[in-house]
Amino acid sequence: MATDTTLAGLDALDLGDETPSGARDRLARIGNIVWPKAAAVALVWVIWELVHLSGWKHYVLPGPGVTLSNLWEQAKTGLLWHAIGDTMERALIGYALALVIGTVVGLLVARVPLLRTAVGSLITGLQTMPSAAWIPFAIILFGLNTSAILFIIIMAATPAVANGLIAGVDYTPPLLVKAGKVMGLRGLSLNWHLVVPAALPTFVAGLKQAWAFGWHALLTAELLVLVAGQPSIGQLFQADQDQTDMPSTIAIMIVILIIGVAVDAAFGVANRAIRKRWGLT
Repeated sequence: MATDTTLAGLDALDLGDETPSGARDRLARIGNIVWPKAAAVALVWVIWELVHLSGWKHYVLPGPGVTLSNLWEQAKTGLLWHAIGDTMERALIGYALALVIGTVVGLLVARVPLLRTAVGSLITGLQTMPSAAWIPFAIILFGLNTSAILFIIIMAATPAVANGLIAGVDYTPPLLVKAGKVMGLRGLSLNWHLVVPAALPTFVAGLKQAWAFGWHALLTAELLVLVAGQPSIGQLFQADQDQTDMPSTIAIMIVILIIGVAVDAAFGVANRAIRKRWGLT
């Protein structure tokens, strides 16, 4: 009985030490992520303020205090949030369509040698095409509406999705594919259950690149394809530039930067999850 009591006490002591230690580890990990970003923001703030105080092109580069105050005033209005909502809706819809199309095209090109020979280089060529080159075609085909903007996003992001998947499939070990066939996987099941998961690390890198291309294309399209009654980040940015309102212009640039950082964090979470599943962390 005394032995059981002693062991129970030791177990309780171990459990009591484990929880605070886990909490400390989580706080340490969060701190290691937050403080470098906070330090970078502080450094940019100091440099920005010093440049402003020097008087160099003060009419082009207002101080951080004025700019952030302008951003706060815009944030208190519904127009900015409406614009962010419309832009993000277009971005997500266009990216989702590009993901579906690029995945299908990439898988076919990667698995069918004849298609690889025929259109493999064409996909890379399309990826190097400036998104602005598609704007006249989009306006002629769809007019000044959201469909034209989605078309531009798809044309910009789809080649990156396809190339990312092709590269991932190319680096899939042939022995792994043979093992899958021995286990009875064929056709669609082989690609879905083996090839795509094996190509996932490289594929995710392609997806991240595709988002960058699609985001650039979206903002470019919003500057030139003005859809009536649908405010967007691009429209606000263009209007502020036309009025030479530099605090508002830089405030919109900060919004774009914040969205970019948030999306990069989301891809970082996905990448860490994949690395953990593959036993790389």
